[in-house]
Amino acid sequence: MGKVHERIDDRLRSFVEAQHVFFVGTAPLSGEGRVNVSPKGVDGSFVVLDDHTVAYLDITASGAETIAHLRENGRVTLMFCAFAGPPNVVRLHGRGRVVSLYDAGFDELVEHFSERRGARAVIVVDVDRVSDSCGYGVPLYDHAGERDLLPGYMDRKGPDGQAEYRRRKNRTSIDGLPAFDDDPDTTVSTMRDGRTTA
Repeated sequence: MGKVHERIDDRLRSFVEAQHVFFVGTAPLSGEGRVNVSPKGVDGSFVVLDDHTVAYLDITASGAETIAHLRENGRVTLMFCAFAGPPNVVRLHGRGRVVSLYDAGFDELVEHFSERRGARAVIVVDVDRVSDSCGYGVPLYDHAGERDLLPGYMDRKGPDGQAEYRRRKNRTSIDGLPAFDDDPDTTVSTMRDGRTTA
């Protein structure tokens, strides 16, 4: 049966940090908008900061739905399932915030992660509800290993290539909400006297 916990205690922390994949659920405020669920699973990209705060490295990718929804309303749920060992499902409900690679505090937060290639942000979740449930319906799977594809692909692009990729693919959500529009516009340059030119 499901149980609500006051905090992320040591047992729950050990469980969530041991999982190779977790899922992030967000939604826009509009009833016409699309609910989004994103799988996350790059080793070294998730951390429990304290009993009520978790964070994960947000790697540059083809979409930015989570960022768009968090910037609009902050609502988020993270779900961790046991695919090996005793069955369990842990859900962390809370308010998420986006700390972009251009924001103050990013450099300090990114130090928590062993994987940093291609990072566009750190997502910090202030957890206000911690629950677990039986997980009896979750099948057993063997973890065959990591796919070193996304971090490596973005690393090969370099910082300028990543920024250009984000400008093309991450500025708006699929519903048209502002998403990751943090990268400077390269069509505008600033002259020494402060004037801009297109």
